[in-house]
Amino acid sequence: MSHLRGGLRPPSAPPPQRHAGLRRVLPAPLLRYILYFETSIETAVEEFARSLPDGAAVLDAGAGEARHRRLFPRQRYVAADLAIGDAAWDYSRLDCVADLAALPFRSGSFDGCISIVTLEHVRDPLAVLRETARVLAPGGKLLLVAPAEWEVHQAPHDYYRYTRYGVRYLLESAGFNAIHILAVGGYFRLLSRRLLDGLRFFRGVWFLIAAALATPPALLLPALDRLDRSREFTLGYICTARRSS
Repeated sequence: MSHLRGGLRPPSAPPPQRHAGLRRVLPAPLLRYILYFETSIETAVEEFARSLPDGAAVLDAGAGEARHRRLFPRQRYVAADLAIGDAAWDYSRLDCVADLAALPFRSGSFDGCISIVTLEHVRDPLAVLRETARVLAPGGKLLLVAPAEWEVHQAPHDYYRYTRYGVRYLLESAGFNAIHILAVGGYFRLLSRRLLDGLRFFRGVWFLIAAALATPPALLLPALDRLDRSREFTLGYICTARRSS
């Protein structure tokens, strides 16, 4: 069941911050350095937007609050989501409320599609990717971000974590080619992030003490990430692919 809204809407506000306390005490450049996963995703979406021509139709599949709309001012951006993931989010900026496994668009409607940390929230990821391929034009481009090592979020609608092999299998099975999969950091960046994630268990003065203990190693550990050449430990993957002709 879907409901299509008319007209594009203004850019959404950013989602609730998961590291609000840390953001209060660290400058923005330092945050971008240690919140490497988010920074890498933002960069990937920006590059994807630049790669598409003016007027291209772009689907944000699993758009949430449609916060990526601002990155596609030259294109025709359409935000679609089932709008059940997070009760605190404002879904009014969506253009389409729909099941991602049954999109209300004609085949070949879009030149590009982004799916940003959404695939873990759908019960049948292969069906969703096949539907994504259907609404893309032949040769249409996909940017997919999938988590590997991540905590449970948006419960109870959180079903899967992925390896690079699982992502490739799903994309190939759904009819995509030219697949490129990049691990976002390795073991030491993952360990750095886990130290910061632990700060959520502290409040008040205890948060300040915990931050003082966790922040120095969290800042130093990413410098060792080059030691993990295989990237078997990672927060997640940024993937690009094209719909087969």
